[in-house]
Formats: sequence, structure tokens, C-alpha cells
Amino acid sequence: DQGQPGFPRHILPDFLDKFGVAHHIEYQDTYSIVTAKVPQNQTYCALCSRLRRGPLYRVARELKCDAIVLGHHSDDILETLFLNLFFGGKLATMPAKLLNDEGDVFVYRPLAYCAEDDLAKFAEAMRFPIIPCDLCGSQDGLQRNAMKAMIAEMESRMPGRKDTMIRALAHVRPSHLMDRNLFDFAGLARSHEPRP
Repeated sequence: DQGQPGFPRHILPDFLDKFGVAHHIEYQDTYSIVTAKVPQNQTYCALCSRLRRGPLYRVARELKCDAIVLGHHSDDILETLFLNLFFGGKLATMPAKLLNDEGDVFVYRPLAYCAEDDLAKFAEAMRFPIIPCDLCGSQDGLQRNAMKAMIAEMESRMPGRKDTMIRALAHVRPSHLMDRNLFDFAGLARSHEPRP
């Protein structure tokens, strides 16, 4: 709970209590920090996610958890890929399994191969409570929204592209990219002498 005004704090605990699921909800007012630090014409996402990550790792360690499980789906992964490509100058996204930098907590994304539309239909069929993020969703001009629209437009013109792109992330060919740290281009040698 990041302290966003109007956040429906009761929904998740009520749902978990209904099924007898043990839980711990951490309250950190990162909302006030984000809105104070980020100018109104800039997006909150980068700072908000950093401020959320710290408490998640801290609480995981306090509760002696081996892993943090996040709900990112395949659409999130593709949007992040294009955000990094277009604005970060790198070919990277969020993996389904990651070990944090300190090497003590795994991060799992079990929905990494699930499409957002399919998850929405499943959540509706199961009558799961939906808790929107009104902090970032309320901002205009988000680059992530632009990536989402671009991918949706591509998918509408060429159905199946999202699935193909997700599969491509699992079939990387370093020798066909340009990263000298992943492939020894300077050390390439022919296997035989050319014919005279």
C-alpha cells in the first residue's frame, strides 16, 4: 500500500481473509515522495517502482522469504522490451526468473507467458477483485501507454505477433546482434582457407 489517495485498502485484505489466506500488507507512503519529487509534466513510473522495490526486498528478508512473486504478464514484458529499446538504448526486458543484485532473493513472474486479455477474462470469470493503480494510470502521455498502443496496433494488423515476439525473447542469437560482451566478433576466424 503506497499511500495513494482513495486507494481501496480494504479490498485485498477482505478477499484474503474470506479464503483464510495469511498475509502481511506493508504500508509505505511513497505516493507523497513521488508527487513531491517528480515534476508534474513527467511520469511517476520510474521513481514509483524504485520506491516500491526497496520495501518489497526489505519485507521479504524480514519475513525470511526466498522469493518475491510479481504479476507481470507477457504484455508488460513486451512493453518493457520496447521501452528499453526506444528510450533506454538497450535490448532488455523483465525475465520470468531473476536473482536480485545482492544474490539473496529470487524474483518470479509466473504469468510471464500469459496475455493480459486472457488474464482479464480469467479474473472476471473467477470474480477476483481488481485494484487499479490510479497514480500512474491517471497520467497522460505515458510512454508505456504508447508502447501498449503500438503493440496492439501491430497485433491488429498482423495477428500473432505478440506470441512471436515473446518466443523470440527465448531464442536469442548473440552472434547476430552487436554486443561485443556477449559474442567475440574480434576473434572470429574462418574454419578453412579460402579457395584460390
